[in-house]
Amino acid sequence: MSTTASNLPRPCRVAIVGATGYGGAELLRHLLVHPHVQVTKLVAKDNIGKKIGQVHLSLAGMTDLRFEDLEPEAVVPHADLVCVGLPHRVSAAIVAKYVDAGVAVVDLSGDYRLLDADVYERYYEAKHPEPQRLGTFAYGLPELNRAQIATSRHIASPGCFATAITLALLPLAKAGLLQGRVRVAAMTGSSGSGAAPALGTHHPLRAQTLRAYKPLTHQHVPEIEQNLTQQGATDLTLDMVPISAPLVRGILTTCFAEVDASVDPAQIQQLVRDTFAGERLVRVVTDRLPEVNAVAGSMYVEIAVSVGEITAQGRRTVVLHSAIDNLVKGGAGQAVQSINLMLGIDELTGISAPSQWP
Repeated sequence: MSTTASNLPRPCRVAIVGATGYGGAELLRHLLVHPHVQVTKLVAKDNIGKKIGQVHLSLAGMTDLRFEDLEPEAVVPHADLVCVGLPHRVSAAIVAKYVDAGVAVVDLSGDYRLLDADVYERYYEAKHPEPQRLGTFAYGLPELNRAQIATSRHIASPGCFATAITLALLPLAKAGLLQGRVRVAAMTGSSGSGAAPALGTHHPLRAQTLRAYKPLTHQHVPEIEQNLTQQGATDLTLDMVPISAPLVRGILTTCFAEVDASVDPAQIQQLVRDTFAGERLVRVVTDRLPEVNAVAGSMYVEIAVSVGEITAQGRRTVVLHSAIDNLVKGGAGQAVQSINLMLGIDELTGISAPSQWP
């Protein structure tokens, strides 16, 4: 992609709030080696005073910065942009302080993704503390929203499931073929639950099992419905069942939709290819199905489509498959992609490395 005028200075001074979590580690992995970014502050509520390598072992020696417990007013003089990696329901008020101070913000929580405060309250089980700000953030999925991200100073970075499922179903939505009820099974790695272990998420307790959770009620459901409706889906209802998988990184989705029998399978295959023809981070695979191992540790997305026979009801089942790394394209790496667009530089700067193999 060609560069555009930047709405941020270069080098851009970036502070990371919530820097001791897995998302913070992933942000640091990319930003500490970014040619146009200078990381200036690491803000956290735990591990205060520790060096970065004492918490994120893989980053030892990469900076002399230490984790600090700082209020926004102490961070603002040192930052052109703040990446906020705090839990939803906590992030909103902190983000608002940075916005009011005139600092650019990329929020990795779900607090500013939705447009409707009532929907937020239903799925996040709390009233939104800043409802008047909903709709003032650009949604940070470049494959949907590249131009708006590039000109915005406030980004709501997408959820991991939302990224994988939105991109999988996007070809049908854009073609006006996504309608009615869509069913999704989505498997995710343990890192998506964060660094603090809990009974239902701690990896030793999930390493030998598969377990569904939050069936039909996951907080990314309205985000996905909102995305796809904006892209052309009609009367959409998403039935999503997340599944805890025995792996650390990655999301694999299987999305079931129905189209009219008159839609030819070859047409559907072509829709998928055409939708992502210009996207350098999306690989449409035709000789196999998407796999987490092929994208883990990277920004790449794998997408494939399977088309069924015509049913007795005169419909045709279409299955869209996708795989991403939940911490990279589904999290911090995508935030860096948005920062690159805000900086007016090639959006793959610092994030184009392939996945690890094996």
